[in-house]
Amino acid sequence: MFLTLTFTDVWLPLIYLYGVGGIIFLIGMIIIRKTGAIDLSLRRHRKWWRLMIFGYFYFLFLHTFFTILGLNT
Repeated sequence: MFLTLTFTDVWLPLIYLYGVGGIIFLIGMIIIRKTGAIDLSLRRHRKWWRLMIFGYFYFLFLHTFFTILGLNT
């Protein structure tokens, strides 16, 4: 017996996780900039800033990739 997966079962949690989580991440990044917790004129700060943004999109891609991979089995 096969279980039929719907949009609500598969994609809605992913959209919620990275949509709501992305908004919270963006708010956090804005707060970091506004409070002066990061100085983008410093090389090491730019590195961590880029790493944080890269990390968000890396996990978004990875999660989406494995979701698609799981659906194709």
